[in-house]
Formats: sequence, C-alpha cells, structure tokens
Amino acid sequence: MRITSELIENSYQYTNKATTDRELRLRALKLEAIENLGATLNQFDCFDLSDNCIRKLENFPLLPRLKCLLLSHNRIYKIAKNLDQSIPNLERLILTNNCLQELSDIDPLANLKNLKVLSLLNNPVASKDNYRYYVIHKLPHLKLLDFNKVKRSEREQAMTLFDSDTMMR
Repeated sequence: MRITSELIENSYQYTNKATTDRELRLRALKLEAIENLGATLNQFDCFDLSDNCIRKLENFPLLPRLKCLLLSHNRIYKIAKNLDQSIPNLERLILTNNCLQELSDIDPLANLKNLKVLSLLNNPVASKDNYRYYVIHKLPHLKLLDFNKVKRSEREQAMTLFDSDTMMR
C-alpha cells in the first residue's frame, strides 16, 4: 500500500490526552515507503508508522511541527542524511525492531539537534560493542536511549571512548 492524501484523510487522527500532541495513525497498513506526507499540511505532532514494511527513513517534506515518529516493527536499514532539514524539531524517534546494522547507520541522527528520546532496541546495531556509548557520543542532547535515562557517567565514558582529542593523545 502507498501513502496517499486519501489514505491520510481516512486514517485515524486524534489528540493524545497525555501529551496534547495531534497524532496520525498509519500503522499496520503494509506501507513500503515514506511518501506524500506533505498532504498532512504540517498539522501533526506525531506520526505512528509502526508495523509496516518501510525500509528507509527518508523522503520527508518540510514538517517543522513534527516532534515524534513511531516506526517500530518495520524493516528500516537506512537513515537519510538530511532529516534535520525536513523534520528539524523531532524530539522522539522510536525505531524498535528494525534492521539497522552498523554504528555508522545512526550517524545521520546526529544532525537532529532536538532529539531527546531514541529507541533502537532489537536492531542488530544494539548488540555492537560500545553501542550505547557511541549513540550517546553522537547525540549529546539525548535524555533517553532505549527507554533508559542517559546517565552523566555514560556521557563521560562516551567522551573518553570517542572524543577525537582524547583518541589522539
């Protein structure tokens, strides 16, 4: 199935009482790609695209209102390098149960300066050595990683492991 303006119009739209976010639910529709989200007219704070067949986190129009993306249980293996230009205010990104393999696969997320919550649980990358420290190093504004608070000691360890000045000494 493809995302169309008709699909968006007929999909469940609601205001989350806990967060007051305006949400659009596009879950479990066998969607294979992110497309045509400009038809939302930047009227949503959160998109739920969980339980689909999406392979790449890409192709977003400019959506400055968007703060939350729920993409659990997809097939995402690639993240576009320019997400910060299209979704600059993203704060929460849930990518649990996807196919991200390498630490470098998450590098494009470093440009999302407002990202505070990230989940990569049950992705192959999450089992890599120093995974948590690498993510914390790349995303210094992160508050929660894999639903666990980022601790000061982890930030310090991440800096020790990955800071280029430290590595050159």
